[in-house]
Amino acid sequence: MSKVPYEVYTEEVEALSVLSPEGEIINKDKMPNLTDDQLKEIMYRMVFTRTWDDRAVNLGRQGRLGFYAPVSGQEATMVGSEYALEKDDFVCPGYRDMPQIVWHGLPLYQAFLYSRGHQHGGQIPQDVNVLMPQIIIGAQILHAMGIAMGYKLKKQKHVAITYTGDGGSSEGDFYEGLNYAGRFKLPVIFFVQNNGYAITTPFAKQTAALSIAHKAVAAGIRGVKVDGMDVLAVISAVQEAAEIGRKGEGATLIEAVTYRFRPHSLSDDATKYRTKDEEGEWSEKDPIARFAKYLEKKGLWTEEDTARVKDEAKAKVNEEIKKAEQTEKMTVPGLIDSMFEVTPKHLEEQKADFQ
Repeated sequence: MSKVPYEVYTEEVEALSVLSPEGEIINKDKMPNLTDDQLKEIMYRMVFTRTWDDRAVNLGRQGRLGFYAPVSGQEATMVGSEYALEKDDFVCPGYRDMPQIVWHGLPLYQAFLYSRGHQHGGQIPQDVNVLMPQIIIGAQILHAMGIAMGYKLKKQKHVAITYTGDGGSSEGDFYEGLNYAGRFKLPVIFFVQNNGYAITTPFAKQTAALSIAHKAVAAGIRGVKVDGMDVLAVISAVQEAAEIGRKGEGATLIEAVTYRFRPHSLSDDATKYRTKDEEGEWSEKDPIARFAKYLEKKGLWTEEDTARVKDEAKAKVNEEIKKAEQTEKMTVPGLIDSMFEVTPKHLEEQKADFQ
């Protein structure tokens, strides 16, 4: 094994890009192999996700949802990373990662129920390989690591993917997950959406590392930095990481540099820590506008298509929130029963008290 000077780890890592902001292919070697129909489906999902996000923010302000974490601006990282997976792969999300688990198979009305605190929101269909969003920052990283170990022990050619933000990369669970995955060469993808802020804390104040991707070095796994506003670059990076995992060649840490156009949550005021100039600069890199330019040049997408998808998304969201609101209300006895195959005696007594 050749010796590498330490200085190499203090050099900047260039983010992988496939599309220019003008929608031109600038990296043919990393262009994912996608049909025209697949390209249109990806665009459909991105436009749908932003429209859903617009509606969900309003629903949250109306009190019709509970906690909701906005996602607009992160459609390339969310839609692109999930699209690069197979149905049997497992998705372990953080609390902002609803789009990934919905596109992986969770019914949308259940996502709304989860936000409303209803137990049925977490009753995942048998054939959908997702966990519910983890509220504890970074805990989902350990869950994905465990699932990946299961795949390895069973010699199954699947991968687990887990998501966190730049703030999550400062948690102990993050380092534990990377270290264990590196030691046992687990088929897992650690996907960090670096939005530049952990709530109000800028990235530069979280770590002395030049990038999150650098942190893969100490764990002995691959580290990749990708342009998170470029959906084709995201798909390329995740496809490659998944292939490596399926071959038994270990884990990958992907840092996707992105920018969320909305605040951290509905109770956050981003104007207190982000400038209009910064927001304007990133708005020019809008992942949907960027991908649309590429598709329009290929004759695959028009403004009319965008309008159509928005209308479909609004109708679907209205239908699904109505279904969520009409779901039978929770009861304490029902909650207890849903937690146990055979309810313990002392809880049967508590159920009787409530009834």
